[in-house]
Amino acid sequence: MKQFSDLGLAETVLKAVEAEGYTNPTPIQAQVIPAMLDGRDILGTAQTGTGKTASFVLPLLHKLANGRERPPQKCCGTLILAPTRELAAQIADSVRTYGQFGHTKVAVVVGGVKPGPQIKAMARGVDILVATPGRLMDHMQGGAIRLDHTSTVILDEADQMLDLGFMPAIRKIMSKVPKERQTALLSATMPPPIRKLANDFLTDPAEAEVAPTARPIEKIDQQVMLVDRSAKRRTLIDILSKDDVDRAIVFTRTKRGADKVQRTLSDAGLSAAAIHGNKSQNQRTKTLDGFKSGTVTILVATDIAARGIDVDNVSHVVNFELPNIPESYVHRIGRTARAGKTGIAISLCDGGEREFLRDIEKLVGYSIKSTGNGGANDLPEKQGGRGSNRQPRNNAPKKARPGNRPARNNRSKSKSSGQVQGSGNGQGQKRSEGRASSEGDGDGLARMLGTKPGGNRPSNRGRPGGGSRGRNRNKNAGSRQAQSA
Repeated sequence: MKQFSDLGLAETVLKAVEAEGYTNPTPIQAQVIPAMLDGRDILGTAQTGTGKTASFVLPLLHKLANGRERPPQKCCGTLILAPTRELAAQIADSVRTYGQFGHTKVAVVVGGVKPGPQIKAMARGVDILVATPGRLMDHMQGGAIRLDHTSTVILDEADQMLDLGFMPAIRKIMSKVPKERQTALLSATMPPPIRKLANDFLTDPAEAEVAPTARPIEKIDQQVMLVDRSAKRRTLIDILSKDDVDRAIVFTRTKRGADKVQRTLSDAGLSAAAIHGNKSQNQRTKTLDGFKSGTVTILVATDIAARGIDVDNVSHVVNFELPNIPESYVHRIGRTARAGKTGIAISLCDGGEREFLRDIEKLVGYSIKSTGNGGANDLPEKQGGRGSNRQPRNNAPKKARPGNRPARNNRSKSKSSGQVQGSGNGQGQKRSEGRASSEGDGDGLARMLGTKPGGNRPSNRGRPGGGSRGRNRNKNAGSRQAQSA
């Protein structure tokens, strides 16, 4: 078996790897590290929790350890793009950890915090910049960041950036980077649009695929409990009250649902906290720190956490609600059984989610063992969610369709309705894009698309049903469309 010492990494990098207790590279690391050291473009796919971050961080630090050219003011030698603030912070922590015996300058540029310190950090130039696309676009447009001296670009979790609607921003960012560069694109899933993106950005890439990209790692014990929708909360409390639950993440589809589940668990005497896009960055950081330290044992999260949390010893992942995007299931349960350990993933499936379960089983290629027979009387789930391509079921009420407002009379005569061309679904989409800043730092993208952060909410004047009641209905419709991603 190969060891890190066989890969030709610099001594300072090997010393840091050894200090972290690692000797043998994972399969994805064994393929990506040599290819990056050779200067090749990379297209890497591997299951969640297999060490993709270290696979590109270690060769970057090796390059810096073997002679660096200081980037000019406002520039970076390497740009790493990530879809969420949490993942960006996690990558930056890895850079600092593995670069502890060197002198690497790293900066993090994300939304949700004041831009001043970020501008100051970039003023003298940095070796590695880790950024989310929205805030990076803001700083580029304001002249605080330049990419004309960037020689390496890493796109991490590119499929989620596609799902969050960042691809127009990414294309604009990549147009500012020199054509002579090294580019690596890594993810746990590789849908066709990402493959096309790879063809546009990569030149003769070395492909590293160590396992079926849509299959969870084998060390996760997957279970499905078929329950009535009304029994889910009681079942969840029973699961999380057991002695074998050391640290758990509970996933919901919506931000409001995460808050409700957190209150239910807290009322039952369990230590739980929620994280989602409606929380401030300080709240999110405080919650994650509490979860990592063990003061909070249960984290209730939307899918923002499926890519942005790398916490040791997560014994259980519970899907309180099954995701309506099958790939999200793989990323959710990948929060457990990390770094070679085992874990348990339990999904609570009511009768209205059986179609979601079938889609997940089709994706992973096998049937997941199930217990119980509840949910026979549950109605199908309402459709929606960012990135969902699924059409509403035929028996779903029209008002439940994502982005569609309740019908209003004389809508075409409303002056304000002229702000958005097309149906109410288009308005829901614009509001969703504006809210991406909450879940994936998309405020810069919203401005680029001509949408105010938070969505361009049309006036209700001159419209039947206007005023606060109409606004509340719009808000509710928007929340269904802008579910956490």
